[in-house]
Amino acid sequence: MGLPALLLLALCVASARGLYFHIGETEKRCFIEEIPDETMVIGNYRTQMWDKQKEVFLPSTPGLGMHVEVKDPEGKVVLSRQYGSEGRFTFTSHTPGDHQICLHSNSTRMALFAGGRLRVHLDIQVGEHTNNYPEIAAKDKLTELQLRARQLLDQVEQIQKEQDYQRYREERFRLISESTNQRVLWWSIAQTVILILTGIWQMRHLKSFFEAKKLV
Repeated sequence: MGLPALLLLALCVASARGLYFHIGETEKRCFIEEIPDETMVIGNYRTQMWDKQKEVFLPSTPGLGMHVEVKDPEGKVVLSRQYGSEGRFTFTSHTPGDHQICLHSNSTRMALFAGGRLRVHLDIQVGEHTNNYPEIAAKDKLTELQLRARQLLDQVEQIQKEQDYQRYREERFRLISESTNQRVLWWSIAQTVILILTGIWQMRHLKSFFEAKKLV
């Protein structure tokens, strides 16, 4: 694949997701992110509390907390930590695949918003989008051209990781397909053997029945 095609693909890769959702005081909300291995992920969130009197979402009180838990495709806990009403969490994937990111309130002041709602603004950045390029440029004293080259190199590296991950998925799918086909084949053979044995048994049983009745 040529460099222009790689750069075009880099512009099309969606690695940053921003959204907001509503949860109750004891509700947990989980998201699934497909992440290549050795990829940094940064999540920024901000919570708001529903005010019944004003009927608007207001900034959360200091007593409100959020618990963030991240599990890798094998179910191992990558991150499990308590944060405040507004925070930022970071982790690096070591296994390619679907990572589960769960958030739920762990406030000690539940009575203040019992039965209420929370609005959580969540922004998840993956790969090269986690880099703070203005800070990198200031730290390493990079020119605009050097900074742009650094960005392109990071994008190409992320594309390579995505391609490796797609090859990994393709290999897993092929192994699963071959295993499924083999199981179907053996099941078909087992069914055929059972039908043949059943037919033989029925024939012998009928023959014994006719002989007992002296019909043959």
